Amino acid sequence: MSQIRAVKLEVINTGTELLLGNTLNTHGAWFGRELFKLGLRISRQTTVPDGDAIRDSLQEALGRADAVIVTGGLGPTSDDLTREITAEVLGLELITDEAALRSLEGFFALRGRPMVDANLKQALCPVGADILPNANGTAPGIYVPPRLNGRSNCAVFLLPGPPRELYPMYHAEVVPRLRALAGVEKLHQALVLKFTGIGESDFHQGIDARLAEVPGLEYGYCAHIGEVDLRLIGDEEALEKGRKITLERFGSYLISDDESSLEATVVRLLKERGMSFATAESCTGGLVANRITNVPGASEVFTHGFVTYANAAKTGMLGVSAQDIETHGAVSEVVARAMADGALEKSGADIAVSVTGIAGPGGGSEEKPVGTGWIAVAVRGGQTEAFSVFHPRNRKDFKLAVSQAALEAVRRRLKARLS
Repeated sequence: MSQIRAVKLEVINTGTELLLGNTLNTHGAWFGRELFKLGLRISRQTTVPDGDAIRDSLQEALGRADAVIVTGGLGPTSDDLTREITAEVLGLELITDEAALRSLEGFFALRGRPMVDANLKQALCPVGADILPNANGTAPGIYVPPRLNGRSNCAVFLLPGPPRELYPMYHAEVVPRLRALAGVEKLHQALVLKFTGIGESDFHQGIDARLAEVPGLEYGYCAHIGEVDLRLIGDEEALEKGRKITLERFGSYLISDDESSLEATVVRLLKERGMSFATAESCTGGLVANRITNVPGASEVFTHGFVTYANAAKTGMLGVSAQDIETHGAVSEVVARAMADGALEKSGADIAVSVTGIAGPGGGSEEKPVGTGWIAVAVRGGQTEAFSVFHPRNRKDFKLAVSQAALEAVRRRLKARLS
């Protein structure tokens, strides 16, 4: 792999709406992922309101960075000042770019709409800079190469704010220029392995030292509730070595190696085995079914989702014994098994999972503290298996953790079915 020059890169996101919370700023995470594929890191990311704050942020960034990406403020309205402020800070004159003007005129003509005078400012470009075509909107981007003005050897990219305009422009116009600046002759390849049932410390103890010995391999972890993602970056040989090392030790915990979610993996396994699936939920309130039905094609395998929050619902809908609930409690192995068996019988599905637990903050006891849960998986023609979990979290995170454990139990049962 070619040597990549260390490039200090900063991103400035402009827009008052981003700071007011009216619009979610998704650019930060997106740029981080995309730039990482080039072997580049964002050293600093700033969000500023429209107007003069852009000037201060840009001046500061020019003194630190090798390249600055600025998003937003390229529209036709009075508060769209990014191009004007950039030209001012760099000491460059703004002139009308004839190609950009013709593109603007064509955009409106194609739609049968008149172009108002306010749009003319979108054809302005600092002298010597490159116009970046925008096939999805009226605001072209701008690239100011390093050393263009003598004040700074920092490259500046001005990009539109809307993702549907920004993302295609980034891939078509920004990536080639960044690759040239950083000396990237060959793009990195990335592999994300998703695991559940283990933590980051397990990887650290189990495989970190071996992964570190693979030439040209970069690796890192991202932990979520009930899940850890291992990110591998390098050439094909390095990725394959890293993958082999990881799966030799933790293969049984693997959710996917194509970034598919746990629920998507469960749906895929159900389809492969020609099996139908049902859920019976108490403490999760339908979250397991919701996650499954978020997967395209789930209708081919998912039949029923019973939400039996009240004890009367457990007895009336699933046939759970009222005596068992009285004797053992709604959160118990006996009731979890009965819920799974009842869901299997009532739905006619091939496999069913049940969850029951204490989400809190009240309702716990010394014997069954808040965070206690029971999960059972019933399979037609097989034995029902049940196990307890303990996730002392807030209600939302408890529900997510329990749903994760339930889906993982189904995944393991499905994997064992034909393995």
